[in-house]
Amino acid sequence: MPPGEYDLPDFNRPVPPIGEIQPYSPYAGQPQADPGRPQQVFWGDTHLHTIYSFDAGAAGTMLTPEASYRFARGEEVLTDGGQPVQLSRPLDFLVVTDHTDQLGSFQQFVDNPPQDCGDDQQQIDDWNTAITNGGEDAANAQNEITSAFAQGTVPACMLQSPEEFGAAWDNEVDWAEEFNDPHKFTAVIGYEWTSLDAGDNLHRNVIFRDNGYKAKQLLPKTTADGTDPELLWAWMQNYEDTTGGDVLAIPHNGNVSNGKMFADTDARGMPLSHSYAQQRQLWEPLYEVIQIKGAGETHPFLSPDDEFASFEIAGWDNGNLDLTAPETPEMYEHEYARAALKNGLKFEEDLGANPFKFGLVGSTDSHIGISGVEENSFMGKFPIYTPSPDRAEHVSKTSCFVKIGDKCIPDPEVKRFGWQYGAAGFVGVWAEANTRESLFDAMERREVYATSGPRMIVRFFGGWDFTPEDVSFHPAHVGYDKGVPMGSDLASMPEGKVPTFLVAALKDPIRGNLDRIQIVKGWLENGETQEKVYDVVWSGDREPDPTTDKLPLVGCAVNPATCETDDPMEDTGTVNTDTAEWTNTIGAVELAEVWTDPDFDPTQRAFYYARVLEIPTPRWTDYDKAFYNLDLPEEIPLTLQERVYTSPIWYSPSNVISEIAPLPENPEDGSDFDFWNRVIHEVIR
Repeated sequence: MPPGEYDLPDFNRPVPPIGEIQPYSPYAGQPQADPGRPQQVFWGDTHLHTIYSFDAGAAGTMLTPEASYRFARGEEVLTDGGQPVQLSRPLDFLVVTDHTDQLGSFQQFVDNPPQDCGDDQQQIDDWNTAITNGGEDAANAQNEITSAFAQGTVPACMLQSPEEFGAAWDNEVDWAEEFNDPHKFTAVIGYEWTSLDAGDNLHRNVIFRDNGYKAKQLLPKTTADGTDPELLWAWMQNYEDTTGGDVLAIPHNGNVSNGKMFADTDARGMPLSHSYAQQRQLWEPLYEVIQIKGAGETHPFLSPDDEFASFEIAGWDNGNLDLTAPETPEMYEHEYARAALKNGLKFEEDLGANPFKFGLVGSTDSHIGISGVEENSFMGKFPIYTPSPDRAEHVSKTSCFVKIGDKCIPDPEVKRFGWQYGAAGFVGVWAEANTRESLFDAMERREVYATSGPRMIVRFFGGWDFTPEDVSFHPAHVGYDKGVPMGSDLASMPEGKVPTFLVAALKDPIRGNLDRIQIVKGWLENGETQEKVYDVVWSGDREPDPTTDKLPLVGCAVNPATCETDDPMEDTGTVNTDTAEWTNTIGAVELAEVWTDPDFDPTQRAFYYARVLEIPTPRWTDYDKAFYNLDLPEEIPLTLQERVYTSPIWYSPSNVISEIAPLPENPEDGSDFDFWNRVIHEVIR
């Protein structure tokens, strides 16, 4: 195994802490005095569940937000299985995002289950007994309860009162207030709006810029009045109008939405309108592109020329969230981020506004109360997936694509397995200071990037005048001087210019070296969307194939099945999948390049984002295999190439004039429906 630290060059290093501020994280420095030009990246998780989420509690999670915050800032905590765990490096911030539907009601269901449920009483009693039994019984009950909520069949007697809901929200906010320690560790207030449209995932995490006083003035949004995301946006507008505060929403897991996350129509089947596009861009500036339930960048069906398109998608592309409806390839275009970004260009041309203009973040979606995504100590999504010899082959869900009445007829060929969960991810935020306000502002302007776990430092700037010599300078200084950062729009095009991009990456000091940096481009050509992946800079002396222009794979990716090469003398930095040992002798500590788009057409709308790949290293399944001496099936991957996805930079041609679609005259027409005339009774407190 590689050593714990490396001697790194002075490349984009944070300012060491001075004075009285001593951050928990070893990488966090002092507040910066240069607004809009952040010099440090802060690491965090914007998606975590505790016992306050009913599904987490039903699955056996007993940890409260208190344990979550203590773990995130670097303290040792005990898991529900009694295992002491501690992060190798603290996080800078955490957002606990428990589900608002039935928020905090699990413990009451266990200790004092409903008794007046009529025909549903037997179901309530069975669930209560199964949860009390724990283990596999509890896991099955949790799946059934989640599906009942998704399908709208949950017994009414399970639903909590407004008073119970309010008390639980107060507790969540109070925990965040207690652990928020500006410049040392930031506890951001948030919740998950759990929209499941007949099992199709439309979840959003709502993030507050504000303190507890404002956050308590309105109760969070639930799905009691519907699963339409525009209902959430109306709540967000009402919150800001009422409190003067700020909120944003982060959708996630379009890969189990069965084509609804980035659909061409709204929730009522109406074509998207200019107003809808404006609202979605306003309220949802980010998208969670990777987490425990897989990666959502792209899919081989959508990107057949991208040899890295199949990363962490297995099992999540065959059905919706609860596997009650099959997923088909024509749905993928409306489920994955790259396709959505491309379609956003088309909508912008047609409507004058882009509904899918978002930056990219990673988070965990852990349901065990702790944000741990290290491959060699992955603790799983639910308690049943904590380390054990059988967790990789454990069946987490069997499809129920066929029903006879209320009875599910499982399809033995369509299942999800424990090995299909990924140890991911985190978000890197370029902000001036580790505070709620600064972090939120950076998220809102999309100056963020997603990682599958490793904490690489990545910069991505776009402009018109970067030159190869700029690589020799501090990337942040020259990047802001001559261009715009990730998440931005390119400035107006000077006549005769071609866009240039400065991209730089520094490896995570305790992870694998870097394989390559790629730039992914999407554009609109004659009304049709296109894409291309460019290898920009890479490690070693490899040369692209003159026929395919593809760069040779690195390390054990030469032959993923055996992690060996034909030349026993070649140092490939291979992974020994029998022992989960690996070498870090290939790859680069840092990579940087100025890249000019060779195919630029000033009349075509486009976006660009960077993808940074590590060399191959052991996946968590390989560590399990070695530790428990397992003989795992061949379809279970044992290695992976960890990666970063930056937020895009967009180009819009100044000489292309789009006709903006007029707003419908009838407020009932399309997505411009007047939501304030709907029956939405928010509780003002």
